[in-house]
Amino acid sequence: MEIDQERPVYLFLHGREDLRQGALAALTSAGFDASVITDARPDRVGKVGDYMAMLWMPPTPDKIKIQQITGIEEVEPEGMAGLWRGVAKDDVGEIPLS
Repeated sequence: MEIDQERPVYLFLHGREDLRQGALAALTSAGFDASVITDARPDRVGKVGDYMAMLWMPPTPDKIKIQQITGIEEVEPEGMAGLWRGVAKDDVGEIPLS
């Protein structure tokens, strides 16, 4: 997986705060800089080219799915997904969750 070190990474924990440290360690081991990793929030989305890192598959994740944002459509925020409902993305890799 080729990583653009300049791009922000939005981390989706799906309510699993207990896995935060393991997720951060896995992401930095895979080449992401800790300074660009931030929690995903339903009221703010990234930009085209930024990354999404999701603990996968809820509720008992064993990996992190890495996706790159390819498009953003304006939507009314809904539920926990919020504004992320309007984000188009491509899978670009997976990292084992340690």
